[in-house]
Amino acid sequence: MKVVYPHMGLMWICIKAMLEYLNVDVIVPPPSSKKTLLLGVKHAPEFACMPLKLNLGNFMEAAELGADTIVMAGGCGPCRFGYYAHVEHAILRDLGYQYELVVLEPPQKHIGDLLDKIKQITGQQSWRRVINGIRFGYHKAEAVDKLERMANYCRPRETTAGATDRALQHALQEIINVAAPEGLPAALQRAVEIMDAIPVDIHRPVLRIGLVGEIYTLLEPFANQDIERKLGSMGVEVDRSIYLSEWVNEHLFLGLAKNTRSSKLVKQKAIKYLRHFVGGHGLETVGSTVFYAEQGYDGVIQLLPFTCMPEIVAQSILPRVSAELGIPAMTLIVDEQSGEAGLVTRLEAFVDLLARRKQTEEALA
Repeated sequence: MKVVYPHMGLMWICIKAMLEYLNVDVIVPPPSSKKTLLLGVKHAPEFACMPLKLNLGNFMEAAELGADTIVMAGGCGPCRFGYYAHVEHAILRDLGYQYELVVLEPPQKHIGDLLDKIKQITGQQSWRRVINGIRFGYHKAEAVDKLERMANYCRPRETTAGATDRALQHALQEIINVAAPEGLPAALQRAVEIMDAIPVDIHRPVLRIGLVGEIYTLLEPFANQDIERKLGSMGVEVDRSIYLSEWVNEHLFLGLAKNTRSSKLVKQKAIKYLRHFVGGHGLETVGSTVFYAEQGYDGVIQLLPFTCMPEIVAQSILPRVSAELGIPAMTLIVDEQSGEAGLVTRLEAFVDLLARRKQTEEALA
């Protein structure tokens, strides 16, 4: 068995560590690229969203490297993601790819099935080692998220252009190189020291923007055209409404890990505007916008793939949230037709609007 899983930002670091710790052969697909997207677009349904197309391309590229087993998360509710694994598997089978499919459903729905699927992947490994492996992957996710947060703080304040991105790659390599749980604390300390060494101007005025929306387009840089780096270079400190370790804690650990941002609390903030579960991260998008307004952020950007129903519902509500709470909001919809020049133009205009707004408020204060 040679296992492959789709790319979603830096998730590959955590899953690779967990599976290799459990002696599972892992094939990491090449980073998502135009080639990946073109492969997916060619064979996916036209109105499927961008994540399905990129996932399909990931699997086709991984097959060339010897992958034979797909591992994907499942889901429930109105969002189409819950059956994407089966759609992708059917397409690949029709194309002649001989993949086995293992879908990990949310444990609150099918805990017995989830345990069976985990055992299918890990084979004869003891449950103690499986649990330790899951913890190892989760702690790597926490470490990666910490480094990304540090990068988002430093990027708009760096005194040497590109210093943050170079340091981040170096720091992430420290985490990637760790093969066992006992080595992670020291590696994280080294990685944090690398990030702390970035020369920054802490007195430089910066804007703060919250990124909200669908999880894949928030976490996958190819899908969002590296929006965090682009905003950082424009003098913006970015915070995402979803980080990988937070998502894992909520959906796999059922919130057992403490001192993390809870989606339940975020959803409560949405109640005034949206009282029903609409699938995906629609509720979190509305609630996070309220949260960022309460925290004094300068603006919010919603990211979603074209045809994403939960985020379309949230998009229709954001103008009211924006008007009532006084926080500017912009929606960016991505698909295979999205161009970098158009994105940069919209970002520059939005950042300029926020800067002028902030200057006016400070002058009147």
